[in-house]
Amino acid sequence: MARGRPPAFTRSQVVTAAIRVADSEGLEAVTMRRIASEIGAGAMSLYTYVPDREHLADLMVDAAAGEFALPEITGDWRADLLALLTVQRELMRAHPWIPSVLAGRQLAGVNLLRFLEHGLRALEPAGLPGVTRMTLLGLFTGFVTAYVTGERAGRTDARDGAEQIAAAVTSGQFPLLAAVLAEGGDPDLDFARIADWVITGLVDRAAAG
Repeated sequence: MARGRPPAFTRSQVVTAAIRVADSEGLEAVTMRRIASEIGAGAMSLYTYVPDREHLADLMVDAAAGEFALPEITGDWRADLLALLTVQRELMRAHPWIPSVLAGRQLAGVNLLRFLEHGLRALEPAGLPGVTRMTLLGLFTGFVTAYVTGERAGRTDARDGAEQIAAAVTSGQFPLLAAVLAEGGDPDLDFARIADWVITGLVDRAAAG
């Protein structure tokens, strides 16, 4: 029996090309036609590897998640969750398009399930039911997504809004805002501190019923 011609490319090549385009130009630039052009394939042939753009986006997130090693579990649930959220932040900062893919979608790739399993294990010492732990992990991921989205928006809008903010602060009408801005801060330390508030507050509240 005659065998069909083997595929000229692999799904991994398609996903890697899509991630490269999204990283440099944004998720909106990832179209089936564009990715086919990136790997030198016909636009219609790309459907041999992925059924549609939505499925491609799911594969992209999972592949990107596989780039990051998970921290060691120490048994200290606060520290272990903070370490996990820090990795999530690094992942989303490395691939700024990920938050927009995560919004309103339930992804189930192997690497993302690895993150979920790790989070469930990190929360075990807190003594919470499994369903509660799942809910908390979703809230923690939502926090990281919002934080990174805010960081990115702040960098993007900083130049446009800097003059207006400076004028408002020096006017003397906003003394509390001026004092806060004068304090400065380290974004990494801010993230760790706020993440700890979120982790401790939500877990303690869940434990209290």
